[in-house]
Amino acid sequence: MWLVALLLGVVEGLTEFLPISSTGHLILTSSLLDFHGKRAEAFEIFIQGGAILAVLVEYRARFTQLALELPRSAEAQAFAFRLALAFVPAAAIGFLAHDFISERLFSPRSVALALIVGALLILLMERLPLRVRTHSTDGMSWQQALGVGAAQCLALWPGFSRSAATILGGLGMGLDRRSATEFSFFLAVPTIIAASGYGLLKNASDLESGDAVWLGVATLVSFAVAWAAIRWLLRYVATHDLRVFAYYRLVLGATVLVFLS
Repeated sequence: MWLVALLLGVVEGLTEFLPISSTGHLILTSSLLDFHGKRAEAFEIFIQGGAILAVLVEYRARFTQLALELPRSAEAQAFAFRLALAFVPAAAIGFLAHDFISERLFSPRSVALALIVGALLILLMERLPLRVRTHSTDGMSWQQALGVGAAQCLALWPGFSRSAATILGGLGMGLDRRSATEFSFFLAVPTIIAASGYGLLKNASDLESGDAVWLGVATLVSFAVAWAAIRWLLRYVATHDLRVFAYYRLVLGATVLVFLS
């Protein structure tokens, strides 16, 4: 089980914030490791906490400032409102469709199709003449935040990628690449906490008594790898587009479909 914990931790940390789908990679990795069922699903949900901790640590000054200034600062309140507004669409649809998603879409074939569809959307967006209007997450409008939140609904299809959906949504709403990426990180915090909490409530009973140690190992590994991935991605998007991730998704998705045929 230590190998399962280690590999899932690395996969979660490496893919949570890259636009290649952490959930999709966890499903594929679990399938290769013959780790299936509700126990595997609960495990995959829990270790996302390590990636969220990485965001909180990387942006600890920003979140601390937000918490301290929220009661009296109109700017802090506006940012919190935009974050909450972006959170609502996927949270509402995810709550209503949780059972359908869990039962119908958590399969390697579905993930492969989502990887391919997401890759095509990335390539399409990179060809569009998008106009940048906003260069900071503090300068976002509530309409832009809502647009990013609507885009995040695409990530309810496992394999599409929450990161890809929100970054593309931000670019489509006029954010520059760094701001779109940073807002994707910030939005991950309430989104994944809510999704993980709800998923654990429904699936915690499927975990075994000895799983606490393995969950701890996987979560710590996830945290360390995710922190490194966040820093790398911010540097990368400053000077590169997302097409390399689209090509990777196309190759992986096609390989999975061929393997399953």
